[in-house]
Amino acid sequence: MEESPLGITTPLIRKDEKSEVQSSTVPSSSQDPYWEIREAEEEEEQEQENSPVEQVALTVPTTDDPSLPVLTFRMWVLGVVSCALLSFLNQFFWYRTEPLTITAISAQIAVVPLGQLMAAKLSKRVFFKGKPWEFTLNPGPFNVKEHVLITIFANSGAGTVYAIHVVTVVKVFYKKHITFFVSLIVIITTQVLGFGWAGIFRRYLVEPAAMWWPANLVQVSLFRALHEKEERPKGGVTRTQFFLIALACSFAYYVFPGYLFQMLTSFSWLCWIFPKSVLAQQLGSGLYGLGIAAFGFDWSTISSYLGSPLASPWFATANVAAGFIFVMYVLIPICYWLNVYKAKTFPIFSDDLFQSNGLKYNISSIIDSNFHLDIAAYLRAGPLYLSTFFAMTYGVGFAALTATIVHVLLFHGREIWEQSKSSFKERTMDIHTRLMSRYKQVPEWWFWLILVINIGATIFACEYYIDQLQLPWWGVLLACLIAFIFTLPIGIITAITNQTPGLNVITEYIIGYIYPGYPVANMCFKVYGYISMTQAITFLQDFKLGHYMKIPPRTMFMAQVVGTFIAGFVYLGTAWWLMETIPDICESSSSIWTCPSDTVFYDASVIWGLLGPKRIFGNEGTYGAVNWFFLGGAVAPLLVWLAQKAFPNQEWIRLINMPVLLGATGMMPPATAVNYSTWILMGFVSGFVVYRYRPDLWKRYNYVLSGALDAGLAFMGVLLYLGLGLEDISLDWWGNDLDGCPYATCPTARGVKVPDCPVIY
Repeated sequence: MEESPLGITTPLIRKDEKSEVQSSTVPSSSQDPYWEIREAEEEEEQEQENSPVEQVALTVPTTDDPSLPVLTFRMWVLGVVSCALLSFLNQFFWYRTEPLTITAISAQIAVVPLGQLMAAKLSKRVFFKGKPWEFTLNPGPFNVKEHVLITIFANSGAGTVYAIHVVTVVKVFYKKHITFFVSLIVIITTQVLGFGWAGIFRRYLVEPAAMWWPANLVQVSLFRALHEKEERPKGGVTRTQFFLIALACSFAYYVFPGYLFQMLTSFSWLCWIFPKSVLAQQLGSGLYGLGIAAFGFDWSTISSYLGSPLASPWFATANVAAGFIFVMYVLIPICYWLNVYKAKTFPIFSDDLFQSNGLKYNISSIIDSNFHLDIAAYLRAGPLYLSTFFAMTYGVGFAALTATIVHVLLFHGREIWEQSKSSFKERTMDIHTRLMSRYKQVPEWWFWLILVINIGATIFACEYYIDQLQLPWWGVLLACLIAFIFTLPIGIITAITNQTPGLNVITEYIIGYIYPGYPVANMCFKVYGYISMTQAITFLQDFKLGHYMKIPPRTMFMAQVVGTFIAGFVYLGTAWWLMETIPDICESSSSIWTCPSDTVFYDASVIWGLLGPKRIFGNEGTYGAVNWFFLGGAVAPLLVWLAQKAFPNQEWIRLINMPVLLGATGMMPPATAVNYSTWILMGFVSGFVVYRYRPDLWKRYNYVLSGALDAGLAFMGVLLYLGLGLEDISLDWWGNDLDGCPYATCPTARGVKVPDCPVIY
């Protein structure tokens, strides 16, 4: 009997079997001649019935081994630990100036030697033999299905819990009361609400072959690489050996940018040459300026916001680079030096909110005792201003939203229409759907039950704790309606094109116009309307990963539910601990705990919630002209489409992707110039140079290196905090000045007086 592409003996199951995977052994072909005949028949069928999507056909194995144990002791231990550890580490690093998001790929790679060690050392004794609850700690070799479930657990802890922003902003920025219990309700309900939408649309977005979810193929490829038998190459090392070496190097190196020489985070040498020049520091600062010639020698700088550049194909990296250059080195400088919207009165690069005189806006002065906008106080304080950078990034965000819609319609419209019709009508069964049909499916009423209970609990919480959450019952229903309407079309777009349009601006706009003056209501509406849909897309993507790897659906569902609850508790517990123990968290610019993402979230709550879009981008606001970016974004893909039609032989035109290009700076703020420049450089080296000239090395070590760098940095970062940070042991020398550009945040308008800045006359 042949081995599967995963290097595992895979007897195929009979077509009439529709039970859950059991731990009993299926007879091998050497024991039962029937299996030899059936395997030959099945292999012939597989060649004819492979996925119609070429990328899937080349990547995903078309075999299944139902005898592989799935719910094992190893899976539970490694899965729960991976989920909890990634949840803790991601939230721990989220408040830092250079946050690090540790992806599930790190756990996916790290658990392999641990799983193999447990398989080698744990007792194989069978407990309660002959009983219905018979089990063993060691059912045999560590297998790929256990590995997939562990990764699903890790996925729950790898993504940020968006609702944490609400808690942080209320407690730290607004300094208002919100209890741990209410915070937990918001976090759990926003995370679990996505299960409802995922269950409703699962039959249209998971089962059909047309919905192929390109992002999953990276993990499928990695599973295959990790479970194929590997021999150490002559003069080289295995993937596991390479991972351990790279992890040790990353762990040891991070003591320099993390503690001893923090300037490695942003090496802005232009500021050293011109220590008294505001202009030079605006140009050269990697953290507070345009970042010209600034580089970071720190993996957290590189991967903080855009993820690992080693996982980005060069095509996408090039589009991000083009978008970054256009925004940072064309649009922002032109608007600033032409003094658009009084730009020179404020820093060139800042996510702060300002008064017309260049001083920071005192937001607390325009909030009344009921946590609502004080109109009279606002009129006395005057209109709110944004830096040119902040205003233009909102405009570029508007453009990216419409560009995504138009791009998908022009370049993928017919494909989406045809494949959507196939999903709704025929739902063609490819080999993967046929193999998965033998397992018990998750009943749809389970999802409906979760949805109804969750919406009911949310309405109760918002009404009962209206003083803390501000969102009325109708706001919850409207947010759910938006999520319900958009989950299917955005799910189709993501499943086919790997592009997920963001709804955060739309949700903020809607509730901002309907219910202005209530910042917490605006934030809650955004997380229920936008994040529940995003969570649904994440759950559906995980379902498709399990579909490709032949994980029993009920087992997959169980892992997702348990992982989501574990992640919610750990994220909130970690955030609450940090907020209670770190002095002046999010408020001191000299600390590493500056909470850049939460600062932007707070600013958005002021702009869209407290003041409302009418007073910023509407007829009562300063920035009404920024709305023209919506039109510009819609026209941009049309120009590319027309150019492609006019010059069909110019292949480079096909590589222009306007949603990616215009949305390149979507993470700015809180991301800074040095995050992008170093990410692009690393992406070029990995995705272009190594991939093109040493494809053998790229294929063998690229993703392994990415996971090792993440893991080594994370472990050292936590060790430094526990060993030195808790005791406030720091080194005070010029090498620990994060950027070394004190004048980068200064205005250049004449006569503007700002603390710690020279006045220009």
